[in-house]
Amino acid sequence: MKNTLNTIKNVITWLITAVAVGMMIFTVISVFTLNQRERNVFGYRAFIVLSDSMSATDFDAGDVVIVKEADPTTLQEGDIIAFISQDPEYFGETITHKIRRKTTNQNGDPGFVTYGTTTNTDDNVIVTYPYILGKHALTLPKVGTFFTFLKTTPGYIMCILIPFLLLIGMQGWDCVVLFKEYKKEQMEEIQAEKAQLEAERKRSEEMMQELLALKSQLSGTAAANTQTAPQPVPAGTVIEQSAPHQSPADAAAEQTVETTAE
Repeated sequence: MKNTLNTIKNVITWLITAVAVGMMIFTVISVFTLNQRERNVFGYRAFIVLSDSMSATDFDAGDVVIVKEADPTTLQEGDIIAFISQDPEYFGETITHKIRRKTTNQNGDPGFVTYGTTTNTDDNVIVTYPYILGKHALTLPKVGTFFTFLKTTPGYIMCILIPFLLLIGMQGWDCVVLFKEYKKEQMEEIQAEKAQLEAERKRSEEMMQELLALKSQLSGTAAANTQTAPQPVPAGTVIEQSAPHQSPADAAAEQTVETTAE
């Protein structure tokens, strides 16, 4: 059970990490690439669609369109192009519309008549070659909406700040758990050392008692030997020795010898 919980926790941690890092990378890339006409990556540019002028056929507001640099002379009717508008109403804005036909402006410069498929109305100003940014290559649905939300304060809090706070909180909790486990192991080691010292103290007391008992026993044996040892004889003392014990037969024989001698 514990291993399962640890696995789930690790998966959640990695997911949060991936989301937070992914959001950071996406934000950085988006800031430096989206709607940046002067920047391109291998000839590609990305723009957020701001209106539904093409929603009838191709993409909606909030989508991201990827356009690739192209030679204007190779463009044909029906191609979708991104260009810098010269219309006074939208001057300088990036527009992505469809080519209706080739034409020339009043100065004789070649260009295109463009239109939005939703209204099917031609744009007011002819798009000449110098203002063409590229040909539509790919659409990323709703990525622009997400990026726009991400740039707001709620978007930043929800998509970046909260994941990082969760990640920091989980890592902090792991540190607390590890610290508690370390303290627990440390206390167990201290208790084990105390138990070992107590056992050694008991063994020392037992050995001391055995030594005291042995000493007492040796002292009793020495006292007994002292009591049974012979006393020394003072100088000049005459020691009387008793005659050896004789049997009746030896005594009679000795008396007979003495009588004969007489």
